[in-house]
Amino acid sequence: MVHAHAAPPEFTQVLPRTPLSFPRDFGAHPDFRTEWWYATGWLQTPDGKPLGFQVTFFRSATEHDRTNPSRFAPKQLIVAHAALSDPTTGKLQHDQKIARAGFGLAQAAEATTDVKLGTWTMKRDADGIYRVNLPARDFSFSLALAPTQPLLLQGEDGFSRKGPKPEQASYYYSEPQLRVSGTITRNGRPLAVTGSAWLDHEWSSTVLDPRAVGWDWIGANLDDGSALMAFRIRTADGGTLWQHAMLRDGAGRQRRFGNEAVRFVPLRQWRSPRTKASYPVELELGIDGRTWRLIPLQDDQELDSRQSTGAVYWEGAVTLERDGQRAGRGYLEMTGYVKALKL
Repeated sequence: MVHAHAAPPEFTQVLPRTPLSFPRDFGAHPDFRTEWWYATGWLQTPDGKPLGFQVTFFRSATEHDRTNPSRFAPKQLIVAHAALSDPTTGKLQHDQKIARAGFGLAQAAEATTDVKLGTWTMKRDADGIYRVNLPARDFSFSLALAPTQPLLLQGEDGFSRKGPKPEQASYYYSEPQLRVSGTITRNGRPLAVTGSAWLDHEWSSTVLDPRAVGWDWIGANLDDGSALMAFRIRTADGGTLWQHAMLRDGAGRQRRFGNEAVRFVPLRQWRSPRTKASYPVELELGIDGRTWRLIPLQDDQELDSRQSTGAVYWEGAVTLERDGQRAGRGYLEMTGYVKALKL
C-alpha cells in the first residue's frame, strides 16, 4: 500500500461513486501514487504435489516534477516480486526487481494490463487471459491465467474503504477463480502445472490511516465456486482499525460485510529466523457467523523485499477448512509485522 500521510495535491484522489470503466481500468493509472497487479494461486505438478505462487507488479509515482520533459526524469518506478512455495523444501524461493519506467526496460501500459520489468511480463490478451512470463533467479514461470467468472468489484462498486476517513480508500477489483496452466522451471527442468489463481488490481493515492502499521488480507477461491476476500487494517498495539469482507457465491450473489461482521483470530504463531517477526500463520476467519480455519501450505512464506519496496511481508498459500473439511484454497498476506509498512 502507500504512505500513511495525505497525498500531495498533484496525485489524483480516490473518490466514491466513480464507476470503473473497462477495458481502460485494466491498465495503469499514472496520476495516482501507487498501483499494483497481484496474482496468487495454487499449482499442482504432474505427480500431484502442491505449489503456491505469487507475482506482483507495482507502479509507484515519484514526487519528481511531472512536467519535466526529460526522458531521464524518474517519474514512475516499476517494482516486481515473485515467489514460489514448495512444502517439499519448506522454504520460499523469491526474487525481486526494480527500475524506473522508460527506455523499453520497464513499463505499465494505460490501455490494458501490460506491465513489464526487464524480461518479467504480465499481459492481458483480448480473451481476458493473463500471460505471465517471469524468468527469476532460481525459477521461472510461464503461466496463462484464464477467467472463469466475471470481475468482482470490491467495496462499493470498486471503491474500497481502508480506514475511518473516506479518503483512506482505493479503487479495487479482483478476478477470482482463474484457471491456470503452463510451466514452472527449476534447476533447468520444466514442469507442466495446472491450478487456480486470484488476481487483484488496486490503485490509490492515500490509503492508510497514520495509526495503521499494516494489514492482514486473504483472497480465496472456495471449492463451491464462491470467491472470498477479507482484510483488516492493524494498529501498533495489535488492534483492528478497519476491516471488510466480500463473499460472492457460485451463482454470482454478492454480500459485503463491515467492521462488526468480520473477525481475524490468531491460532498459532511462527517466528521468522531471519527477521525475528512473529506471524499468526494459522488463523480463524469469522464472517457473519461463518467460520473458516486458515492453514498454511508451509510456515516459512516470508518475503523480504527490503531491497526494492523496503517492506517485509508474509505472503503464503493457505487451505481453508470448515468443520474439519477442506472448503477452498487461497493466499494470506500479512504486512507490518517487522515495522510499520510504508511503500
